Amino acid sequence: MSASTVAVIVVAAGSGTRLGHSEPKAFVPLGDDTILGVALDAVLGMRETPHVVVVVPVDRVDETRSRYEAVAAAASAPFDVVAGGATRQESVANGLAALPRAVDTVLVHDAARPLTPSIVFDEVVASVRSRRHGVVPALDVVDTIKRVGDHGRVLETVDRSELAAVQTPQGFPRHALVAAYAAATTEFTDDAALVASAGLVVDVVPGDARSFKVTLPADLRRAESIVAERTAIPPSNARPAVVPRIGTGIDVHAFADDPKTPLWLAGLHWPGERGLSGHSDGDAASHAICDALLAAAGLGDVGEIFGTGDPRFEGAHGEVFLTETVRRVRESGYVVGNVTLQLVGNRPKIAPRRAEAEALLSSVVGAPVSVAATTTDALGFAGRGEGVAAIATALIVPA
Repeated sequence: MSASTVAVIVVAAGSGTRLGHSEPKAFVPLGDDTILGVALDAVLGMRETPHVVVVVPVDRVDETRSRYEAVAAAASAPFDVVAGGATRQESVANGLAALPRAVDTVLVHDAARPLTPSIVFDEVVASVRSRRHGVVPALDVVDTIKRVGDHGRVLETVDRSELAAVQTPQGFPRHALVAAYAAATTEFTDDAALVASAGLVVDVVPGDARSFKVTLPADLRRAESIVAERTAIPPSNARPAVVPRIGTGIDVHAFADDPKTPLWLAGLHWPGERGLSGHSDGDAASHAICDALLAAAGLGDVGEIFGTGDPRFEGAHGEVFLTETVRRVRESGYVVGNVTLQLVGNRPKIAPRRAEAEALLSSVVGAPVSVAATTTDALGFAGRGEGVAAIATALIVPA
């Protein structure tokens, strides 16, 4: 086997007492395997074959090695099993100590999140290498959050726009993670907090709804149901449940009557340009992309999900719509492959800011977005300068 430059430390040393089983959580049955086995399937499905280090209770080291060593070998993945420590932090440190010199990127993953798709691991690796610092997947917090005091008394409502529900795998340049662990003097709940405590940068990237943590019996039942659906044999004449899909979206907005209305288009603010009318910020480009993604996933359209009667979206920027749309696409079992956007109108002039628009939209969507623009040779409402039209085409692929 050639040396891997990326490693995944799978933390599986916890007791999992809240799950209600006598054996450690990672060894609780899930489908035809265990929670740990299902988690390893995703790790071994990564695009780049990783060096896998599994951290387990000391009395499970030999059992784990004999059970999964051949599975890793079949995937050509270097494989080690080490004993965990008294805390999660000690367990990760033991895993780090087992890594060979060739590894430059390290992902730390909780076996208790067994259904995390392989593509999430791939995306974290790519982000760590491009940004050269820590990266963690996370989901937006959609519930209203209250800070509660003694006896259940509500003290305040927390601004959820600044909150994120963090998941694993969490990825880091190896040298940064090793240095942070060497400097740590207290216990942290996750590796991102430990790294941040050392003054190092950590970014958030989109997580996945399937990467939930198995903690309580209800979580295990949910995981069992998903695994059962995965392994169900469809009828011989059944069409594949998950295939690449394409959607098209079109949106049109007139210029606002008030010349002081700011223009937001393709996620950007255009100073000095008259804005577009609409319940939100009138960003026809972002709305067309949302419609294309929703159409591809069979999830409806912008008007159905972000209705004008919903006061939450009054004046909302296109990024709000795009973020929620991408989340829904992911929940349906797909990720965005790429998007093309064509803007039709006399103004604003897109060319000077095309690269800026493509970079912003790509970062929000999590996939390449190409932007083009054209006029209509003075024909129609766009040619008369009455508004802007946007046409988007989106490709989504199985997660």
